[in-house]
Amino acid sequence: MQAMYALSVGELSLEHVLDTIVKPEFREDAFGRDFAERLFLRTSDNRERTEQIIRDHIANWEIERLAMVDRIILQMAITEILTFEDIPTKVTINEAIEIAKKYSTARSGPFVNGILDAVVLTLQNQGELRKEGRGLVDLPARKKKPKSSGGDQESAHFEDIEKDDASGTPSLEDKTTGPGPDPEKKTSKKPRIKRPPNKKKP
Repeated sequence: MQAMYALSVGELSLEHVLDTIVKPEFREDAFGRDFAERLFLRTSDNRERTEQIIRDHIANWEIERLAMVDRIILQMAITEILTFEDIPTKVTINEAIEIAKKYSTARSGPFVNGILDAVVLTLQNQGELRKEGRGLVDLPARKKKPKSSGGDQESAHFEDIEKDDASGTPSLEDKTTGPGPDPEKKTSKKPRIKRPPNKKKP
């Protein structure tokens, strides 16, 4: 966000912003630096498209009247939604809201949330939202199917819904049949009372 702000308000080159802001910030984090550079460059390349998307979703407002930070956050979030297929849409929206709350106005969080929700709905209706695996925000959470039912399993929103599957360890909810009897625990049996045989009547 700082890099996009510097690019927006100053006459700076992409290379200068990368060298002076992005790379020093992630000097010890190669993975974070790679992601930050890709997001920065893609946001810069897609500014014309993302600004048009923002214009289409702000009723009775001009984009120039938006707070600069809010505008940049929306540009970054929409770019991430459109071009990072492996990032769940819900994650992008939640992060954008948190950044808006921290760095912009008190009303920026709900504003960003409302705009991005509307953008995602439009992109879905237009067939332009392409996400892999668990990226779709509207996919309902699903209870796990029993093994006997077969068939392909659907994706879920959040990674923790089925995280037990990755480790091969069943979750507590899966243990519907219970652990079964303890083989080492002896069950106490009541002594059987022997009854005398029935005597025949004379």
